[in-house]
Amino acid sequence: MFKRNKKITTVFVALTVLGWSPLMGQSIQRVEPLNWWVGMENPTLQLVVYGPQIGKSEVQVEDKGIELVKVNRVENPNYLFLDVKVAASAKPGWSTFTFSQGKKKLTYRYELKQRDQEVKAQGVNSADLIYLIMPDRFANGNKGNDQVKGMLDMSLNRDSMYLRHGGDLEGIIGKLDYLQDLGVTSLWLTPVLTNDMPQASYHGYANTETYHIDPRFGSNDTYVQLGEQLHKRQMKLIFDVVPNHIGSYHWTVKDKPMADWLNEWPTYTQTSYKDQTVFDPYASADDKKKMVKGWFVPTMPDMNEQNPYVQNYLTQSHIWWIETAAIDGFRIDTYPYNDLDFMAKWTDRILQEYPKFTFFGETWVHGVGNQAYFLGGKRVGQDVDSKLMGVTDFQLNYAIGDALNQKTEWTAGANKLYSTLASDFLYPRPEQNVLFLDNHDKDRFFSVVGENVQKYKSAMAWLMTTRGIPQLYYGAEILMKNFSNPDGLLREDFQGGFAGDKLNKFTAVGRTKAEQDMWTFVQTLANYRKQHAVLQTGKTMQYVPEDGVYVYFRYNEQQTVMVVMNCNDSTKEIKLDRFKERNSRVRSYVDIIQKQETTPADNTLKLEAYETKVLELKF
Repeated sequence: MFKRNKKITTVFVALTVLGWSPLMGQSIQRVEPLNWWVGMENPTLQLVVYGPQIGKSEVQVEDKGIELVKVNRVENPNYLFLDVKVAASAKPGWSTFTFSQGKKKLTYRYELKQRDQEVKAQGVNSADLIYLIMPDRFANGNKGNDQVKGMLDMSLNRDSMYLRHGGDLEGIIGKLDYLQDLGVTSLWLTPVLTNDMPQASYHGYANTETYHIDPRFGSNDTYVQLGEQLHKRQMKLIFDVVPNHIGSYHWTVKDKPMADWLNEWPTYTQTSYKDQTVFDPYASADDKKKMVKGWFVPTMPDMNEQNPYVQNYLTQSHIWWIETAAIDGFRIDTYPYNDLDFMAKWTDRILQEYPKFTFFGETWVHGVGNQAYFLGGKRVGQDVDSKLMGVTDFQLNYAIGDALNQKTEWTAGANKLYSTLASDFLYPRPEQNVLFLDNHDKDRFFSVVGENVQKYKSAMAWLMTTRGIPQLYYGAEILMKNFSNPDGLLREDFQGGFAGDKLNKFTAVGRTKAEQDMWTFVQTLANYRKQHAVLQTGKTMQYVPEDGVYVYFRYNEQQTVMVVMNCNDSTKEIKLDRFKERNSRVRSYVDIIQKQETTPADNTLKLEAYETKVLELKF
């Protein structure tokens, strides 16, 4: 069996050497997907064939393993959409497609591969700790790809928050020891597909290619190597997919297959960003249409996910990446803006091939009900069950900020955190929600809490111990800060990842005393969580906050952990007798951070201002 990186190379050979014979003064410029596999659960495939006037051709295939079911001709004669079926008896190898116009012919050889048994698509779950990286800003492992001749954005200026800085996949591979030592189990990169856009191409959310890694990040082979290196360490790879939109310079936008490939309007129409219109029982049809079919921004055309050709194009590409790079899970960008009927089909199709695969959707909305709606089911009145497994839990993100920054009142401060978690009954699988303090779009949490280290530690302790899947944004562990004003300020370089950096924050020597203290705090909690199932899959019991102190327990048959959060700007004492439902037989408490075992005098626990204690109960 070929190693995975060699397999990708054979695809490129097929495209560039064996692909066509110029008998008609024309060529096949693209066939996507680049290849497929024998032994898939669903034997059907739709090939997109692109080239000048190729749509006027008659098509035949010379291979007993592939049946040409239908030739779909569309408005643009430069396209053909070929419905094929791969026989159950098909063997790995090459199939020859012949395109004829009269007596003139051209041929194209297409490869079917053997599925790689190493592709486990194992999914991401509450046992994981996700680390989010913007590749351009993390580490530069190959200065030779910082600028790629012929691309529209040739910028390279680390002093500008808007231009490219040179970080890449090789740089990330070189820092996996650092991430593993920290306690990370899963790596989520913002999109890495080619973004050949004129400006701000570093963020990745306006892809112009569907099957190619941006050459400034590396190659398809490099991405495969990243996955292989992660899996060797028992770590996982998360791919950031963007089904809702593509870049305005995407090849199918520059020469559209058909008029309804995109959601287009008589004049440019931007989405309203009003997610409520999707589920509002009183919403107007026009408002809902504008929300779902309006463009996110002018440079990101909205895909018409009701078009069956678009559906196939998106779904097949995502399956191709799972199979090619052994991806374990998807983060789905701008989830509320997608067509939910399509997303339900998309989910079914992926799970048909990879039953253990998981995905979580970005739901940047306001309100637990709003967020829960996109997870589907009749419990929230959703007509279409999108079957989404988890969401980025913005509601708890808002709540932890309020708990540490607002005075505790009936619905504010610590009570906001309590009441938000109490609404978990709305979620089909709350443990699949992804928790976070900050990300590439949100203010750095260290700044949110006014650079108060004690508050920040409390937030980190909460992140690592409450229900769900915790996610760290790169640099959070070393007190990186800034507000989203503009968002480039949230995306600064990780010092030490680039040649010429005066400090190397990847090492203890390069960190300040405060940074090292915070790094050790995160590492201690992350690795404790990694080693103890009680914080991964244990049950949760929370208590109504009293006097601004919030208490909850994580417990299973083997272990109990108590978390006590003081959300006040003054010292507080609490009586532990109140929590006898969970601690009635306790002999002592082990402070996980301080690594000290104590028996509190008078059964009273004292906490400093904004302090959070994480205590393992010994019975």
